[in-house]
Formats: sequence, structure tokens, C-alpha cells
Amino acid sequence: MSSIETKTNLLGLSPDELEQYFVARGEKPFRARQVLHWIYRRGITCFDDMTDLSKATREWLNAEAAITLPDVQSRHDSSDGTVKWLFASGQGQAIETVFIPESGRGTLCISSQVGCALDCAFCATGAQGFNRNLSSGEIVGQVWHAVRELPRRDTGDSAVTNVVFMGMGEPLANYRNVVPVLELLVSDLAYGLSRRRVTLSTSGIVPLIEKLGDACNVSLAVSLHAPNDDLRNELVPVNKLHPISTLLDACWDYAAKHANRFITFEYVMLRGVNDSLAHADQLVDLLNGRPAKVNLIPFNPFPGTRFKRSSADTIRYFQDRLRQRGLVATTRKTRGDDIDAACGQLAGRVSDRVRIPLGKKSISDKTSGKAKTRVASV
Repeated sequence: MSSIETKTNLLGLSPDELEQYFVARGEKPFRARQVLHWIYRRGITCFDDMTDLSKATREWLNAEAAITLPDVQSRHDSSDGTVKWLFASGQGQAIETVFIPESGRGTLCISSQVGCALDCAFCATGAQGFNRNLSSGEIVGQVWHAVRELPRRDTGDSAVTNVVFMGMGEPLANYRNVVPVLELLVSDLAYGLSRRRVTLSTSGIVPLIEKLGDACNVSLAVSLHAPNDDLRNELVPVNKLHPISTLLDACWDYAAKHANRFITFEYVMLRGVNDSLAHADQLVDLLNGRPAKVNLIPFNPFPGTRFKRSSADTIRYFQDRLRQRGLVATTRKTRGDDIDAACGQLAGRVSDRVRIPLGKKSISDKTSGKAKTRVASV
């Protein structure tokens, strides 16, 4: 194997997968733990620099394996400290990753697909269409790069304290490649983040929410955006397959599987569309008495959108109504809008687009990751 294209990329393999890789080649399982430490704790991608590996191990790794990172095409820095990177994803495609610094924490928003097939009406990514799934290496490579490039905190810890799957794409539509990354993020052998500091955001693919609950205990955020099916069908088309009642049942089951777990419901505030006090009351009726909290998101405009942001007063009144009726409700601060890095603005560069129609066809964990692949309904 003489070229990097024919080598096994170790970046993105889960701890169990990497251990199996080494054992299959006659190595002891602890070799996998050593390599994980070098890649994710020390940021080393050259096998020759992994000095606690034997010379023979390094030689066969150089011949058979690689640690292949996504290429960075550009970096953009916002006046508020937000950083956005554009990563190449082949054939003229590109995805975006955003770091949001705050007092006491730093949140990295990562992408899981090149574009998105779910076509939510208010999202720049959905407007771009869908090309393909990212590999596990392409996903965790975004984290690797940010941890490596950003200045460390005064404590010496990484600037990245939280990771959210809220960038381009629907993470559960790329279930097979996302779960190994979740495992790396929370594993003490890799990044060692608290499970409460890793959040997967989904538009609501119900069978895979159920599957995720059995596979991985991380925080779950659901892009709700409407308190009734008629409106959500317009804003979030996957609702036609998985309506609100079915979605909420899956959410409560997910929360029940994990002690003290709350589900965050994201709700973008669209002027004259979903922001009335009547909508707030409907939302309370759905969520009150459940392990739920609501995160209101001021809409961030992008070219070609027909929507407008609700006024500051409207958002405040909406939040107050939710709180008065017993819900935990916060409003997300808009960050990075001067570099098109705010929530809903990530568009990347998506060409050779594929639309996956809702109906008999949908997204499943069997998605192959190849461009132009249509997959069977879950």
C-alpha cells in the first residue's frame, strides 16, 4: 500500500473499532489506547512521533494506516470572538465549523453532512441541498483542528469545552458515522468530555432517536420550531413522517433511559409565523410537566429567505409566557452573524446536489455516505 488513499484512516475509529484493528494485526489491545492518546490528547498524526510504540509497530502503521485530516480552506474571525472554518470535502464541496467562546466555556458547532436533505424552510444549509454524508474522520477532524489551533485556556485546558452537532446536516441521517465520533468525544481515552457537554441536535428522525438512546448517553436537542403539526409540516418537512406526538414520545423515552436528562427543544423565532402568545401557550401544553427546556433562537437571515426575525419585544413576551406557565426557557444570543456563522446561516459550498423526497423514501442509519444515494425508509 503505497498511497494514502489506499490506507486505513485511523481518525474517527471508535475506541472499540481501533482496538479491534490492532488485535486483528496481532497487536495487544493497549496499543490502540496509546494511539488514541497520541491522536486526540496530544494532537499527533505522525506515527514516527509516537515514541512509546515499538519500531516494528510504527513501521507497519506507516505502511498500512494513516491519520488523514480534512483540509482547511479558510478561517473567518468575528468581531465577537466567534471563529468559522471552511473545510474541503472533495469535488468542490465544503462544510463549515464554528467555535463560540463564552465566559467559562467554548462551544464547537460541527457539521455531519455536506448540505442537508431535510429542507427546513428557515435554514441556509437546507436551501443548499444535500450531497453526501461525512465520514467519522471528517467529522472528528473538525474537533481535532479546533482543539489544535485555538489558544488553550489559562488553566492549560482546551478552549473547546462543549461540542454540539448543530452545524451542516442532520446528524441522525448519518447515524453510522456520527456514533463513533460521539464515543470519541466522551471517551477518557480520547477527548474525555462530559456527556452533558456533547449535544446532538436533530430535526426528529424518530426511529434513530430511539436507537441513539440505547447506544449513547449524550444530550439531545430537538429542532421543534412549531407547536402544532400543520405549522411544523411547513417549517420542518420531516414532521410529515414523524409528527409531533410521535416525536415527543421518542424524546420522553430517551430522557427516561438516562438519569436526570432533559431534552432541549429549539424554537427559531419567525416574525408573524410562530411567535404569538397563542403559539407559546400551545408549546406549554405540549411540554409542561415533562423533562423539557426551550431554547428560543432569534432568526438569522440569509440571502433568499422569506422569513424575518421576531422583534426583541416579541421574543421577550414569548419567553415570559413560557416561564410564567412553568417551562424553563432561554433565548440564544446571536453570535458570529458578521461572518455568516450564526445559527441557521451555515451554507458551506454544496454542488452536485441531491434531493431526497419525503414520503416512501426517507433517511435511515443505512445511509452509505455516497453521493446520489437514496435510501429506504426507516
